[in-house]
Amino acid sequence: MRGVSAMVGVVVLMAGATLAQGDVQEVLDIGSRLDLFVDAYLIEALDGTALDLHHPVPKETAIRFDRPWEGAFCGYVTVLDDGGTYRMYYRGLPKAGKDGSDLEVTCYAESADGITFSKPNLGLFEVDGTKDNNVILAHVAPCSHNFAPFLDARPGAAADERYKALAGTEASGLVAFVSPDGIHWRKLQDVPVITKGAFDSQNVAFWSESEGCYVCYFRTWSGGGYEGYRTVSRATSQDFVQWSEPVDMTYGARPPEHIYTNQTLPYFRAPHLYIAAAARFMPGRRVVSVAQAEALGGDVGYSGDCSDTVLMTSRGGSVYDRTFMEGFVRPGIGLENWTSRTNYPTRGIVPCGEAAISLYVQRCYSQPSHHLQRLELRTDGFVSVNAPYAGGEMVTKPLRFTGKELAINVSTSAAGSVWVEVQDAAGKAVAGYTREACDEVVGDEIARVVSWKGNTDVSALAGTPIRLRFVMKDADLYAVQFR
Repeated sequence: MRGVSAMVGVVVLMAGATLAQGDVQEVLDIGSRLDLFVDAYLIEALDGTALDLHHPVPKETAIRFDRPWEGAFCGYVTVLDDGGTYRMYYRGLPKAGKDGSDLEVTCYAESADGITFSKPNLGLFEVDGTKDNNVILAHVAPCSHNFAPFLDARPGAAADERYKALAGTEASGLVAFVSPDGIHWRKLQDVPVITKGAFDSQNVAFWSESEGCYVCYFRTWSGGGYEGYRTVSRATSQDFVQWSEPVDMTYGARPPEHIYTNQTLPYFRAPHLYIAAAARFMPGRRVVSVAQAEALGGDVGYSGDCSDTVLMTSRGGSVYDRTFMEGFVRPGIGLENWTSRTNYPTRGIVPCGEAAISLYVQRCYSQPSHHLQRLELRTDGFVSVNAPYAGGEMVTKPLRFTGKELAINVSTSAAGSVWVEVQDAAGKAVAGYTREACDEVVGDEIARVVSWKGNTDVSALAGTPIRLRFVMKDADLYAVQFR
């Protein structure tokens, strides 16, 4: 989405303009962490450049919901990377019914690459007269409705509680589950741990390294009860049992929309940054007629709405950043993906080699062809600072870093280029690190080390407030890291 420049708090400079000198500004302490340009957090000013939303590329079918206990109404999918074993969890439901019924089961699949998934026969629960199935949870209504697991990254987490999950409805509250292996689960306690919420969605939790607590993002409604807009609230906990009072998430000065699944998680390469590939629901926005829905073989009761996926981010607290209102994953060509509750993303962004990451979305919901599709995106490639052929610049806010070199995730055309200048906090170029001394960056790399006349060592500047000035032409800058 070229030319998107809806950036709150960014000064857009006209050609030839300079930053105001002498202003006292907060210095961002970024240490040696990777930071992505998914929002305006690092950016002070733009001149001829803009933040550009990128879009995952649709790939192959990851899994078909074709077992008798799965079917057209499978949903609320989670994909976890457990040290190279990719574990997938989802609701099995062959026909629509009341949320939280005993018809629902929790299913499991796994993969060695995040691309091809298999369904092991686990023999744990009898469903439809057989234990020859991939079911990891059954007969625990309403918890199979929206069972949402995660790997507990808390230091010192007990080995037999390495996996945790929340599940439930408004009537039951969110019930906590734990597991040593992600397959054999038990309730942590019978009493729900979070009770104030609608919970009629996938309610996701994780250990936040940056905030030092568990956080849970769950479904509420803006008007209370089931009135207004579907929205998100948040609670925190130190022990996964006692949780804070819910706080409504805010979205900045953005128009309200129905956010169905929020899918908020710490990005695995930069866990201080939360990525939310969320489902945007458009109730009553009919694209597929009843006759067309019948021809697709789906449930016509699920043909009167449409949805897509949007990108939200957060750096903790009760604030989502919605720099982009545009769709992140569109429904695409074909009426089959313009029916209700299709295109819902999974809770899961996982590595796919060094240069790509995988995301997943449900396709053809309520239809016999219901399946999960894998999508692929450049590593860190959600958003970039984009410069056109005519060229442009970007200057960061004052930063303080640790490390010896600067690596950037960057892509240029054959005619494009990037130069980096290190400035002091007032915007004056630092001797030896000027734009003129910088060795031209041309190419496409996830971690290109910047040099100035062959010198990559920036350790003399570590701990000192600096700015980075990027002079760019026909190029995209996705992320930066001092290391």
